[in-house]
Amino acid sequence: MESSAPKRAGLVLATLILVAGVANLNLAVANVALPDIGKAFDAGQTMVDLIAVGYSLGLAASVLYLGAVGDRYGRKTLLLLGMALTVPFAVLAALAPTAEVLFIARVLGGVAAGMAYPTTLALITALWSGQERTKAIALWSALGGGVSALGPLVAGALLEGFEWGSVFIISAPLAAIALFFAWRLIPAHVNETTEPVDHLGGILSIAMVATLVLAINLAPEPGKGTTAIILGVVALAAAGAFVLRQRRVTVPLFDLEIAGRATFWVAALAGIIVFGSLMGAMFIGQQFVQNVLGYSTLEAGLAILPGALGMIVVAPRSAKLVASHGSRFTLLVGFVFCLLAFLEMLLFWDEGVAYWVVGFGYLLMGVGVGFAGTPASRSLTGSVPVKRAGMASGTADLQRDLGGAIMQSIFGALLTAGYAASFSSQIAASPQSEKVTEQVQNELTKSFASAAGTAQQYPEYAPQIVAAARNSFLDGGDWTYAAGMIAVALGIAVVFFLFPKREAELSLLERFHAEDAAAAAEPA
Repeated sequence: MESSAPKRAGLVLATLILVAGVANLNLAVANVALPDIGKAFDAGQTMVDLIAVGYSLGLAASVLYLGAVGDRYGRKTLLLLGMALTVPFAVLAALAPTAEVLFIARVLGGVAAGMAYPTTLALITALWSGQERTKAIALWSALGGGVSALGPLVAGALLEGFEWGSVFIISAPLAAIALFFAWRLIPAHVNETTEPVDHLGGILSIAMVATLVLAINLAPEPGKGTTAIILGVVALAAAGAFVLRQRRVTVPLFDLEIAGRATFWVAALAGIIVFGSLMGAMFIGQQFVQNVLGYSTLEAGLAILPGALGMIVVAPRSAKLVASHGSRFTLLVGFVFCLLAFLEMLLFWDEGVAYWVVGFGYLLMGVGVGFAGTPASRSLTGSVPVKRAGMASGTADLQRDLGGAIMQSIFGALLTAGYAASFSSQIAASPQSEKVTEQVQNELTKSFASAAGTAQQYPEYAPQIVAAARNSFLDGGDWTYAAGMIAVALGIAVVFFLFPKREAELSLLERFHAEDAAAAAEPA
């Protein structure tokens, strides 16, 4: 396949990366502020988890549908609209009077990102081709991931001098800058389709993802089991209806025939696991270094820098490795590093651990994502016709957003359950257990922030309460790291056995490109 790039390729790519960076920054900034947010609203662990996952939820639920809308009605138009709406939703999040309003603002901000984010990769797919496309995707992936990793540092620095709302307001001026440059530089109507959009399929996809994520988050919450079950049933029903709809509609939102290609669905699953691992590790890790190690918000943000460095340094080399050894080999290399990262966290992230141990865990995760991100996105974009670039970019974005939403939700649910179980067992084993009322026990097992607040009310027991809360958080954290290892091991098995080797992959991609060119040449 010949390589090509648009005019002013560097400026266009920089603008697309800036737009994606706004979305990636918003995905990451909340994690550092979670302890402060929990204290400000006296929020339980489940509400803290929902605030953390809210942006991913809005983005993941809407990205497939909005990717198709951009293919049909104009990718640039949708990108500009998404950046414009990011500003008021960021302000709403920053000024939210309650935890519930903050959660809603985060979801709406995610939907706005769903308008802009998928169009960035769709435009790269439409404007670049061949090896130039692979290089562009590598930079998009590396710098986007790097921004995600730098988000906690930015948030931590802001929280040293400002309230928690500052971490959300920071995206407003960045979105405004991105809006201006996108309006001036991004080409309009490049290889867009005239086929109708499956709006019903889009609504079903939103319902499917949203109810699934909410069900996972609410499952460990006492008294919410029935609600979680109902949401899970709705998610399954929506998924079934979505599949039936895509099989029957003339122009599907998500072409199941294309999705059935091994270079597509295996890459999609691999991306969900690897990007979900990154988001999950950041979600737990930022709470760990603040709650257990006592880091300040700035120190917590600095702790993740090795992860950003690993992604930025490795991603360009990932593109070369894809060219020389294929996507399968490169994905497996990335997965091995992610597995080692979770193993290091499980074995060594404990109370009093040195910083370099924390940083090394993040470094391993960053290197893993740096290696795996490029082949995961490239395989998707190379497996679809250019006119369906929104489907590929939507799925590539869904890797990050759904992976992040699901892994953060699973990690949050495990952390909540593990924390509560550990604290309950410590209370039962305490000689003072008879003095602990049911109301106090509920407060102690609700979240680390709630336990810290309770410790202030009972200063004579404060050291014991804080120590128990730290031990409980560590126990819950171990559940999450083990779950991460299981997910990554599953990804390794799927890629190893089902993703085609280099020669077969190149043959398949050339065939897809030929079919795309032949279909485009046919008269309407």
